[in-house]
Amino acid sequence: MGMTITEKILAAHAGLDEVKPGQLINAKLDIVLGNDITSPVAINEFEKVGAETVFDKCKICLVPDHFTPNKDIKSAEQVKQVREFAHKHEIEHFFELGQMGVEHCILPEQGIVGPGDAIIGADSHTCTYGALGAFATGVGSTDMAAGMITGEAWFKVPESIKFVFKGELQPHVGGKDLILYAIGDIGVDGARYMAMEFTGPVIDNLPIDDRFTMCNMAIEAGGKNGIIAADETTMEYVRGRFKREPVIYKSDEDAEYARVIEYDCSKIEPQVAFPHLPENTRGISEVGDVRIDQVVIGSCTNGRLSDLRIAAEFLKGQKVAPHIRCIVIPGTPLIYRQAMHEGLFDIFLDAGAIVSTPTCGPCLGGHMGVLAKGERAVATTNRNFIGRMGSPGSEVYLASPAVAACSAIKGKIAGPKEVLSK
Repeated sequence: MGMTITEKILAAHAGLDEVKPGQLINAKLDIVLGNDITSPVAINEFEKVGAETVFDKCKICLVPDHFTPNKDIKSAEQVKQVREFAHKHEIEHFFELGQMGVEHCILPEQGIVGPGDAIIGADSHTCTYGALGAFATGVGSTDMAAGMITGEAWFKVPESIKFVFKGELQPHVGGKDLILYAIGDIGVDGARYMAMEFTGPVIDNLPIDDRFTMCNMAIEAGGKNGIIAADETTMEYVRGRFKREPVIYKSDEDAEYARVIEYDCSKIEPQVAFPHLPENTRGISEVGDVRIDQVVIGSCTNGRLSDLRIAAEFLKGQKVAPHIRCIVIPGTPLIYRQAMHEGLFDIFLDAGAIVSTPTCGPCLGGHMGVLAKGERAVATTNRNFIGRMGSPGSEVYLASPAVAACSAIKGKIAGPKEVLSK
């Protein structure tokens, strides 16, 4: 029996010829990642066991992005601890303000992760890097500490679900809509501790940023990882960027899957996930009249340049509804600069939106857009749990940059047709 792409990567990093689902392995790691919330806990554990040095100062990445620029004294103390650890151990990939971006945007952009890698991060959306044909998964801070010391992590090899996306995409439907549709279909535990392998002709033609979005949200279906086999689109992205030699893996024809699920994308319209779970999805035609107070365009899910371009396409020459707070957050300093030079900032500001420095900020209710009781937000983020973006009495609706921008204009959840028809 053949192996899936996930099984092949894990076997290679475990020094084995093959692995099977359910098998326990120790795998060598290419990158260990932490942020300003999770790294302090890992650092405490690192020091508690008396570790004197990290396994490889070039393979650890520390990105203080959640509460930065520091929102209060506690967050300042957390970043200070991470900064001091990075300096003490000469960590190569430490990103402070000026270089700091949203971690899952900046690591691929800076060529730190790439095809064939095995990556752990003390952040659940580490699965983003599967878009490059890597095995990437979130772990707890103690596993991060162990990874920093040993350069290894243990895994139970996951079963895989193969998602086959066929047909033609409808206008203004992208990766965010495809992953929301899939999560709505299988539920938030439908891929629990499984590899979500995205395939099919639609995926073959999907831009890299949309692939990042899809793999980013694999965890929202309970997935251990999301993954897309590296192809020419992948190689075009990593060429001249990735700092190591890429290793390309593809699933065997006779690989065994727990399930194979096929979708006809011609039937998928722009999606919206209603509170309080990402599985509560509806097509835009089924949303109804939902008034909102805030729109957030950004995050590790949809904070890349193509996402900002899509939002600007709809906001150009338009005005944000008078009662709406529209917050645009580029994912990295490079994206920020590119958007500024392309004139996207002028479009956003002319429309009545604001542009933030790169940060996770409002996605987790940190800062830069916390919701009050009774308020509703449309966000291009990845989670809409109770209290996720502020008060437990607030509501978050997940959508694509296109739907978010259109909703900002209309002051209620709206799709492209409602804006373009005027």
